[in-house]
Amino acid sequence: MISPTPLMGLVAGVWAFKTLAAGVELGLYSRLADGRTLTVDEAATEFALAERPADLLLAASASLGLLEKTGNHYRNSELAEQFLVEGRPYYFGAQIRYSDLHTYLPWHRVGEALRTDRPLTWDPQAQQSMFDTTDPEMLVEFWDAMYSTSAFTAHALADAYDFGAHSRLLDVGGGAGAFPIEFCRRLPDLRATILDLPQVCVRAEERIAAAGLSERIGTVGGDFLTDPELPNGHDVILLSMILHDWDERTNRALLAKCHAALPADGAIIICELLLNDERTGPPEAALMGMNMLIETEGGRNYSGAEYAAWLADAGFVDIRTVRFGSPGANGAVVARRA
Repeated sequence: MISPTPLMGLVAGVWAFKTLAAGVELGLYSRLADGRTLTVDEAATEFALAERPADLLLAASASLGLLEKTGNHYRNSELAEQFLVEGRPYYFGAQIRYSDLHTYLPWHRVGEALRTDRPLTWDPQAQQSMFDTTDPEMLVEFWDAMYSTSAFTAHALADAYDFGAHSRLLDVGGGAGAFPIEFCRRLPDLRATILDLPQVCVRAEERIAAAGLSERIGTVGGDFLTDPELPNGHDVILLSMILHDWDERTNRALLAKCHAALPADGAIIICELLLNDERTGPPEAALMGMNMLIETEGGRNYSGAEYAAWLADAGFVDIRTVRFGSPGANGAVVARRA
């Protein structure tokens, strides 16, 4: 007989996230870096908790694969050690904090978003976009979260696609620069340009300087939606986690600009959480689409077939999909300007 147990698993999904977020908020995983261990009593003392909540947090964290236990001592799992310790190359905590502070509460009103077809994290009547805000701290948190997600996604894309065939990369909507930084660290001959809003470029320049890549990665302040053309002089254009923010008409217009900016044989790469052609999954892509309902006016996640059709209509050829796994994307649709 069929059981409702899978539904209970969905109910508990938010409990799992909030346990993860609580550990990040406390700094639990950073405190356990490099093999350090804690007992329940030690954790209670260190984090100023009573014994019961300390015990429950450590047990729940272990059940989620975030901690491991030997005897009475808990330590970081490999997953936590690599991605939840501040300062690690692919630290993911910024994404967790941003989601916890800014995204989850609006999700409680998802029914409203379904009925109104309006975003819940910002007001379209008062702002031109979610980036038009007087809260600079929120923007810093947003771009840190995007960097947190993008860094390992860039690593996975670089493993799946040979950027060594290119010399000049244009990262459209490149945010704080995770993709160019990852690529240029690997490829000493690659140079890159980030096109993004002027205030975002300031954040990118800080990250680029910290990586020691200011001589190879530059920024251009602009708006890829309203600027009549994109910067030229590049042989590959990257659109990573960009097109899911916008509707089909907007995306087709942006792809036309990309085509115009590329030389013959120049490449375009659309890196996204791709839906299957039937639009029935995978869950990470379909649920990100639901998140676009919460956070954008017209965004949704698209299938590789949809992107391929738009690229062909824009004049691109040799269209193919490269698959990989990462937090921000499960593949890339690649094409060439004839």
